[in-house]
Amino acid sequence: MTWTWKFETAIGDEVGRSEVFESRGDAESWVGETFGQLVEDGIDQVRLFDGDTEVYGPMSLHAENS
Repeated sequence: MTWTWKFETAIGDEVGRSEVFESRGDAESWVGETFGQLVEDGIDQVRLFDGDTEVYGPMSLHAENS
């Protein structure tokens, strides 16, 4: 299994992909540690993939408004 993140704008346009991770935990830890930089780079949301299969998403990188 290979785990990757797809990076998207707020309207769902793909703007890149992450490096490949060997486990889901590694992928999730990485996005948790780097989400601030991703937002600074103009990424609004991400989707997690296991190979070609989408596991979940889109997941916003912005704080929810209450």
